[in-house]
Amino acid sequence: MKRTKLTALLLTFAMVLSLALAGCGSSNNGTTSTPETSTPAASSTTPSTGAASSGATADMTQAAEQLLVDLKGTYEELWPVILDSKYDQTWLDDCKAVVGEKDAETAAQQMKTACAGKLTGQEAVDAYTKDPDSMAFNCEFTQNVKQFVFDGNKISGLDADGKEVFSHTYKYVDYNADLDFYEYQSEDADSGEFTWFFMRSDTPASTWHIEFRYGSDQDALSEYVTGKYAYWMAAGILTDCSEEDIGKAINLFCEENLKES
Repeated sequence: MKRTKLTALLLTFAMVLSLALAGCGSSNNGTTSTPETSTPAASSTTPSTGAASSGATADMTQAAEQLLVDLKGTYEELWPVILDSKYDQTWLDDCKAVVGEKDAETAAQQMKTACAGKLTGQEAVDAYTKDPDSMAFNCEFTQNVKQFVFDGNKISGLDADGKEVFSHTYKYVDYNADLDFYEYQSEDADSGEFTWFFMRSDTPASTWHIEFRYGSDQDALSEYVTGKYAYWMAAGILTDCSEEDIGKAINLFCEENLKES
């Protein structure tokens, strides 16, 4: 099914917000409870075990290998592309088709800002605990990478000047069914913040963009709203994508988020 997984994150915002407010309410002595008593940590999914983790079974290994084949290409950040002002009318039209003309402009603005955050990690946790209304996901590329190149089991990153930041071969390790993450580990030692790649099942052919996380800590990458990678999910689009692809990516994001919100 052509479904943007960021939809799930956005729909989680309302739940996380209500839980955070409940956890930060006044206690019997009139003081404010600590963040640990709120439930955002519980709303993020811990590393999967049992049924949630399929492991490296033959079928899942085949699917993971096929995903890397389907991802072949060079990607830039999604949001700077689809937030270009020349697509403002596209956003409005797509929102209008779901919520009507009266609410279209407000809906479009909400869609645009929901995944245009700048904070990650503990800084984001602290800021959004203090001001839940400002909550937003950061979907930028990190670690000085401006483009990612997927070529089979080889993943590379380029900086703004086109120089290689990293390049490693990766092996499939596990699948997290709760988060729809195919987890790949570098076959090279000392790969640092590029040791793990958690890839969603999105492909250019199915959702016209991709979503993924990468880092050095496998457990932390399985947490959405706690830890060093909190409120961060990289989103990319092919550098040679068409105008039609961009339009479809915007339409998918608006339609599914607004229909389910």
